[in-house]
Amino acid sequence: MAPAMAVSSTDSFDLTDFVINKGNGVKGLSDLGIKSLPSQYIQPQEALINIIPQKSIPVIDMSNWENDSKVAESVCEAAEEFGFFQLVNHGVPLEVLDGVKDATHRFFGLPAEEKRKFSKELSSTNNIRFGTSFSPDAEKALEWKDYLSLFYVSEEEASVLWPSACRDEVLEYMKKSQVLCTKLMSTLMEKLNVKEIDESKESLLMGSKRINLNYYPRCPNPQLTVGVGRHSDVSSLTFLLQDEIGGLYVRINEGKGDEDGWVHVPPIEGSLVINVGDALQILSNGRYKSVEHCVIASGSKNRISIPIFVNPKPNDVIGPLPELIAAGEKPKYKNILYSDYVKHFFRKAHDGKKTVAFAEISS
Repeated sequence: MAPAMAVSSTDSFDLTDFVINKGNGVKGLSDLGIKSLPSQYIQPQEALINIIPQKSIPVIDMSNWENDSKVAESVCEAAEEFGFFQLVNHGVPLEVLDGVKDATHRFFGLPAEEKRKFSKELSSTNNIRFGTSFSPDAEKALEWKDYLSLFYVSEEEASVLWPSACRDEVLEYMKKSQVLCTKLMSTLMEKLNVKEIDESKESLLMGSKRINLNYYPRCPNPQLTVGVGRHSDVSSLTFLLQDEIGGLYVRINEGKGDEDGWVHVPPIEGSLVINVGDALQILSNGRYKSVEHCVIASGSKNRISIPIFVNPKPNDVIGPLPELIAAGEKPKYKNILYSDYVKHFFRKAHDGKKTVAFAEISS
């Protein structure tokens, strides 16, 4: 762990070497007790957001899912209108959620040299990546976040290669959320008149999974930076577990003048935040909306969040579902190899919803 000492400036040492090469991350900077934000993290004014108070995304109680058709209707409406919703009484046990949160703190509490073993340069596989910010090589201003990203191939690989500090809890969380994932996806497909999720559809909708453990340390000047910049996810669906700190903001009413703005997603004990990703927007021919969201930094507390990204398989071709085109809808998106879409997303800094334009059919 970095020594706890109050320093007023980071100008006297190589920030890139300390944060990235040595694996200290922004947690290491925060632990140093720096008094002001290094210039590399100061975001341009346009990256900061206009917040609309007293509004938020829908909260859906799933406790009566089997007997009440209105629950499924609420899920589909939220996916169409907001692209984001919170679920309570969703069936994933509270102790599993608490376990993976504890495991996240445990991993980020490891010494820098232990975490660095999973960095791009040292990791034994591309499926495991410890890093900081989003895409440091492409960003003009860095994001105030560290992360561990785990691409799930098999339980066997995870058991051997994933960090022991968090492996068991992460696997349990993924396993216990699978029933919920299948239930939500089936409901969303039914609304599109896709009656059955066969093997090829299952691959296309939820053939691969990635889980991130995100760590947002206390920041000396939170108003000058972001934890995560404005973006939409490249997933089909994202399942987000957040802690009690808060800081996730979602854009609503995009393009509608004064109503266009950002709302906070308040932490609710035991809830999961679900959002539509770009892949599902493309597959649904725009019916379900992936929506811009971001994370603002905190000046007082360390925050964690744990998203599971449910994705097509990398070698799947995504485009509007055949059932929609057969029903007479004009395709809004071209067919595109999912791995190409993802590469396009990761080779640039966060930039709102511009990645979706990569798949749009020119009018």
